[in-house]
Amino acid sequence: MTPAPKPEAKAAAEPAAGDDRLKAAVAAWVANAEDAEGAGDTAGTDGVQTGKPRESAKSGKPEEPARSAVSAKSTDEPAAKPAAKAAPTSDEKPADKPAAEPDEKSGEEKKAADAPAGKPADRPTAAFGVAKPKNGAAKPAEAPAKKPADQAADKPADRPTAAFGVVKPKNGTAKPAEAPAKKPADQAADKSGGDQPTALLKAPAAPAAGKAGSKGTADSDSERTSQFVPLKSDAAAAPAKPAIPISVTPPTGVPKAPAEAERTKQTPLPPQSAAGAEPAGPAAPLDLLAQLTNTPPPPETPVRTAVRRVKIWTPLVALLLIVFCVVQAFRPLPDPTLKLTASKSYAFDGAKPSLPWPTEGQGYVEVSGLGTIGSFGEQKPVPIGSVAKTMTAYMVLKNHPLKQGENGPMIDIDAKAVSDAGKESEGESVLNTVKPGQKISLRDALSAVMIPSANNIARLLARWDSQSEEAFIKKMNVTAKELGMKNTTYTDASGLMETTVSTAEDQVKLGKKAMEIPALVAITKLPSWKDPSGTTHRNYNTLVPFDGAIGIKTGSTTKAGGNLLFAGQKEIGGTTQLIVAAVLGQHKAPIIDTVNAVSKKVLIAAQGELRDHKVVKKGDVVGRVDDGLGGTTPVVATKDVTAVGWSGLTVNITLNDAGRKLPHSAKAGTEVGQLTVGSGPGQVRVPVTLKKDLAEPSFGSKLTRLG
Repeated sequence: MTPAPKPEAKAAAEPAAGDDRLKAAVAAWVANAEDAEGAGDTAGTDGVQTGKPRESAKSGKPEEPARSAVSAKSTDEPAAKPAAKAAPTSDEKPADKPAAEPDEKSGEEKKAADAPAGKPADRPTAAFGVAKPKNGAAKPAEAPAKKPADQAADKPADRPTAAFGVVKPKNGTAKPAEAPAKKPADQAADKSGGDQPTALLKAPAAPAAGKAGSKGTADSDSERTSQFVPLKSDAAAAPAKPAIPISVTPPTGVPKAPAEAERTKQTPLPPQSAAGAEPAGPAAPLDLLAQLTNTPPPPETPVRTAVRRVKIWTPLVALLLIVFCVVQAFRPLPDPTLKLTASKSYAFDGAKPSLPWPTEGQGYVEVSGLGTIGSFGEQKPVPIGSVAKTMTAYMVLKNHPLKQGENGPMIDIDAKAVSDAGKESEGESVLNTVKPGQKISLRDALSAVMIPSANNIARLLARWDSQSEEAFIKKMNVTAKELGMKNTTYTDASGLMETTVSTAEDQVKLGKKAMEIPALVAITKLPSWKDPSGTTHRNYNTLVPFDGAIGIKTGSTTKAGGNLLFAGQKEIGGTTQLIVAAVLGQHKAPIIDTVNAVSKKVLIAAQGELRDHKVVKKGDVVGRVDDGLGGTTPVVATKDVTAVGWSGLTVNITLNDAGRKLPHSAKAGTEVGQLTVGSGPGQVRVPVTLKKDLAEPSFGSKLTRLG
């Protein structure tokens, strides 16, 4: 039987029957939770262990250790606030304090209310610890004062069961308990994500003294197991008493909450300036990378600098080398050239020859391509007479080439040519067989000029070539300058005029060029010529056809005397040498015969001075082919090479490609050029061939070339 409630408890036991059942259920749940704390774990009013097992609220027997579902939650969460006073059970007596003084507290209770919370115990079940006062009435346990570190470490309790903390309002209607205001430390703990489910399981506030009655003692045993969160009373003017925290010893092996919550570490900020107020300027890329990776850049050393430069420049140099090699390998090869390795000249032994020159006038003798054998007299301009017709014939054939054996174009005989034929009575040499309206071939016209020395036909050719004699004479002087005839002046096409002057040397220059025209040589070497009318005319140059004489032209006047430009040939050393000479100013009568006789002696003497000498044997290396990149291949003569000359003469030796392009590669024996001794018509030419294979330049030679 439950004892009758005392008068002080009646005022607190006025709720409806429904509230009684709710309290009974909560008390039974709290009792089970207390039993789970283990035998010998009892809490006094001040939270000190007594060493005795907790007794059952009804029978007084020791309870079996058990933990409720709520107490099985995390034990390392400290209570956010001191627990409220436990509601009185049916076995507890109501407080001795009269109901009229509900706000009065003992000294110890004031200390417990004002003191800060101590270090948290096992927070999920801390609210279930109830201390029994000395007088038998249940008093709330005084919560130890908390340190600032503990307040910061507090985390929210388990939220799902927080609604069980209920106080009874004055009007008897149950209202949910209002959670006390949180401190900043508790708010920070809530944000940190603590365990919220049991955070609101608070011990209920002790009923007011005036309302405590027999109802409190009449509550079932299950009500003892619950504590309620104190709510602010709408009617209370004074602040509510703080909740009484119940300290329960945490189970063995459960670690205590850390004194200070772990804080998030951040990446260090960039360095500030010396003043500390403004950040420094933008960091270098390596410094910024070092800050982000926390790895400072290695210090600069000469070795590191050299290695870095090698790493940077090595690929560039390699690429440049590859490009250079490709360009060098595919560049066009230079053209090969022939170079002479033999002697560049050959000198004949002996003194300069002496020729049988006349006692007057002037003379000059030269072997075409080899040089001058000799000369006599002063080389000054003198009248040359009909020798001037050599330039007329040369000019016509130059402008109207004639092949050997051909007659050439037909030329009309004009009235001027017929009238000039009548000047024979004045002592001129003419072709008197021409008639008006006739035609004469170019070959016959040239023969009439060079053999019988017809003045009227010479003038006819001038007019036919240039439409006037004056125009033709201008061409003669221009050509003379081109041939190097510096002391020659032409004033007429026939040479009859004494103002047409020249030297023996200048006429030899002209004679060499004229003898290079086969059609003209074919005419001048004839001893006589038959005109179209059938009349035969003798050649006044009596040297032909004797002693190899082949021309060229005689000329004689009273003023000029006897003059002869002549040429002869000689076969020697496998060559045909051309001798050209001129003798001027012979006034001994008969002047034509005198000049012919003197000239014959000079021609025979010059031919006798010529001799040959072997300067290169067959198979001798005379030169090399240079590929332009340092490679050479020797070349050899294909036959003996003979130099022709006379005593004291130096003959030039040259090597040339003979107008053909040299190959970059060829087999041995390939003809690549010719060796030439002397110059002009009498020069000696011998082919040269490769002594061994001509190979293309090597790859190394291509790479190393600079040009």
